[in-house]
Amino acid sequence: MQCQELLVQWLSWGMILAGLVHLLCFLKSHAPYGRYMGSSFSSWMVPARLAWFIQELPALLLPLLLLLSTSDSHRTGRCLLLSTFCLHYFQRTCVYSLLTRGRPYPFNIMVSGIIFCSVNGFLQAHHLLHCLIYPHMHLSDGRTRIGMAINMHSDHVLRNLRKPGETTYKIPRGGLFEFVSGANFFGEIVEWLGYATATWSLPTFAFAFFTMCFIGPRAYHHHRYH
Repeated sequence: MQCQELLVQWLSWGMILAGLVHLLCFLKSHAPYGRYMGSSFSSWMVPARLAWFIQELPALLLPLLLLLSTSDSHRTGRCLLLSTFCLHYFQRTCVYSLLTRGRPYPFNIMVSGIIFCSVNGFLQAHHLLHCLIYPHMHLSDGRTRIGMAINMHSDHVLRNLRKPGETTYKIPRGGLFEFVSGANFFGEIVEWLGYATATWSLPTFAFAFFTMCFIGPRAYHHHRYH
């Protein structure tokens, strides 16, 4: 497959613009899911485990399909970089979704997640496999691994805050929660900043920027909530 450079540029800048719009819209208000979903909120609801599995799956499947259809003999470094992306979404799709104890998820937000994961999964995989000219590898950037470890440990802490059947929210303790109120968000931001630094390209920067704009306001509201 040839590099669709114009499409990559449009999708990347579109992701940056979407991140800015989300930041401006939700810096002073809450995205209506989880603890911020009021009792009067009207939408089809999907069980949390099913919603997370369905919405994260495209970000795992699309890169794997593109990887299997690529026969470039000089792709080892690019595949290793893409594997960090796939590893995150394997954990989100096949592990996190099965373990989460979250509340039911609004259907419209799940659909938005499916669209984003589909676009981003294609963008990251296509760019890394078919567009990136990358003579100097920076695979040793440890921020991606550190961020993923922080994110996974923080998710573990959050899952064990409540006993099965409990719905009340509690202040998490342990790990980086002793230093920041949104340790899971902090870990994910560090992870994707490391990924963007390792690849040093517009699509990966766009994803890291969107992540900060998307979960940054939620981390801020969580801090005020605590």
